[in-house]
Amino acid sequence: MEPFRYHVYVCDQRKPDGMPCCSARGSLAVIDALRRELGARGLVDKVQVTTSGSLGLCLRGPNLVVYPDGVWYSGVTPADVSEIVTEHFENGRPVARLITHDPAALKAEITDQRNQMLAALKARDEAGVVPDDLMGTVRAFQDSRVLLSAVELDCFTTVARAEPAATAGAVARACATDPRATLALLNALAAMDLLTKTGDAFFTTPKAKRFLVAGSKDDASMAIKHSLSLWRRWSTLTEVVRTGRPVASTEMANLGQDWTKPFIAAMHRNAALRAPLVVRSVGAAGVKRLLDVGGGSAAYSIAFAQANPELRAEVFDLQTVLPLAEQNIAAAGLSGRVLMRVGDLRRDEFGQGYDLILLSAICHMLDPAENQDLFVRVQRALGPGGRVVIQDHVMQSDKTAPRAGALFAINMLVGTPGGSTYSEAEYRVWLGQAGFAEVSRVAMAGPNDLMMGRRL
Repeated sequence: MEPFRYHVYVCDQRKPDGMPCCSARGSLAVIDALRRELGARGLVDKVQVTTSGSLGLCLRGPNLVVYPDGVWYSGVTPADVSEIVTEHFENGRPVARLITHDPAALKAEITDQRNQMLAALKARDEAGVVPDDLMGTVRAFQDSRVLLSAVELDCFTTVARAEPAATAGAVARACATDPRATLALLNALAAMDLLTKTGDAFFTTPKAKRFLVAGSKDDASMAIKHSLSLWRRWSTLTEVVRTGRPVASTEMANLGQDWTKPFIAAMHRNAALRAPLVVRSVGAAGVKRLLDVGGGSAAYSIAFAQANPELRAEVFDLQTVLPLAEQNIAAAGLSGRVLMRVGDLRRDEFGQGYDLILLSAICHMLDPAENQDLFVRVQRALGPGGRVVIQDHVMQSDKTAPRAGALFAINMLVGTPGGSTYSEAEYRVWLGQAGFAEVSRVAMAGPNDLMMGRRL
């Protein structure tokens, strides 16, 4: 018995530029329109939509197949979706004009396309052509740099607000940029589906309007600007590997607001999503005093305080960070329960009598000796039975997985004197040496896990 009345496979395979494929012919827009239409009609429990690799009709795309009927639709546009939903999914009548009716011809075309692809792959291999996935990695910086420059110049906001139309000339005047260079940048953004272009005018896509336009509900432009700082650091990687030292290492207290504001904004976006998950995994019941070491934007302290009305939290961080945290605390209406403390987590004592001390995204900044010293000071600050919770990348013993953690170790290599990502075994040893018992690991969705220990 099938769990759905219909199961739709929609090709969204991406191939190199110049090769026919459904994605280049607009399959993403068809998939989006189909899911929206099914949602609007209340059919999501009746029709399952799955994206797929090539269906073999690359010259006819976008293509989709509807099972159990075995109906193949080709050349589908977003404008056809409503008709398919009405006629096929609601009334059981496939849309004849979009169907390839001759099964033999259909199979012959699919077989021919497959044989052409296999021949092309064989020829590329014999010629020693670098595989597309490898070249995609080599050139991945291009998309990144185009997007970062557009965010840095605030192009998306300018395009969204330009009157009467966002031509390259109008955007160049508003952004104080060169017209020819601006046109090239906007064209590239349109090729990346972050803008659309009609005639000489550019328009923001829904994704860009939601996340990249200043003042939008989910505006992430400030957080994305943190990647501009990372870009500059990562460009020094070759020299760092040669010498073993970061080319430029400045204490966070001395980095200034141009670095600090995007960094805290990026951390806050990540933390606002993960904080409720951490609270659920750790538990806030019975916690009266929480210390959030290096608490940054205060997102975790806010989440714990919201989960337990009796909890009082302190965010321990640098003076440059605290004003940004205070804004978030005030916005959450918790100014009386989440307080600020100025301090340096590398050397200061934390106080005494805490029920829970949180170290979120802290340990990767420190070298092993600094982490051992940190855990000793944390242990002294906890009351009997108090807990420490570490949220960070927790690596396998050989440090090659998870992939995100291995790459983040490079981020620490180029940005800190001795930071890295550490394994579960290392955390267990350090916590044990600091006097913690009941050390455990809690798997979390996403790149980070929790390590927890209890003071005896």
